[in-house]
Amino acid sequence: MIALEAVELTLPSSAGPVHILRGLDLTIGRGETVSVVGPSGSGKSSMMMIIAGLERASEGQVTIGSTRFNGLDEDSLARFRRDSVGIVFQDFHLVPTMTALENVAIPLEFAGRSDAFERAAACLESVGLGHRLTHYPGQLSGGEQQRTALARAFAAEPDLLLADEPTGNLDGETGQQVIDLLFSLQAGQGTTLLLITHDPQLAARCARTVKLLDGLIIDDGPTGRNTSANAPAQAAVS
Repeated sequence: MIALEAVELTLPSSAGPVHILRGLDLTIGRGETVSVVGPSGSGKSSMMMIIAGLERASEGQVTIGSTRFNGLDEDSLARFRRDSVGIVFQDFHLVPTMTALENVAIPLEFAGRSDAFERAAACLESVGLGHRLTHYPGQLSGGEQQRTALARAFAAEPDLLLADEPTGNLDGETGQQVIDLLFSLQAGQGTTLLLITHDPQLAARCARTVKLLDGLIIDDGPTGRNTSANAPAQAAVS
C-alpha cells in the first residue's frame, strides 16, 4: 500500500537547507496497522505529509497503492487524497460554520456522490453521533469532534488512513474511546492504518512499529519485539 524509496525532504531556511528526512525506505502492505514513533522533530509528521501528497519529497520515489506521486500535479494529488486517503489530525480540523452532518458530507459531495448526506448520516450514527447531526463543532465536546473527524475520514471507505496524534487533545478516557472506535472502523473496512503517536500504549495497538530519529528510520518491526530494549526509546518520546 505504501512504498517509499530513498525519500528525502529538504527545506530552505535563513541558516541554510534543513534536512528533515534523510533517505527513507519503507514498505507497508494493504491492511497493515503501523505505528510511527520518535521524538519531536524526528520527521514523523513530515513523512505523513509526504505520504498524503500534502508535501513534495525533495528526492526519492513515493508510491501509494498503484499511484506514483512523482510527476503528478496538485489537482491529481488532491483527487488521489479524495478517493483513497482519510486523515485524522490532533486538532480535528472541522469547519466551524458547518454542522457535523455537513462536515462529513462535504468531501463526499466533492467526490460527486449523490448519497453524500445519507452516507454522512450513517457514518455519524456508526460513531454514536446520530443525535448530533445538526450541531456545530463549537457545540460538541472534544471527543465528539474527533468522532466526527473519524466519521469524515472513513466515510469514503479509503484504502489508507493517516492519523497524527489523534488523541493529543483529549483526556485519557475520551482518548481511549476514540482509539477503540478508530481500530473498530479500521478492522471493519480493512483499511491500512499509519498512526503517529508519542504514546507507547497506543503504539502497541498496532501490529508493527516504525521508529524515526533525525529523519531516519532506526527500527522497524513487530510491535512488542524486544520490549526491554525498546523501553528507553519509548519512554523518551512519551
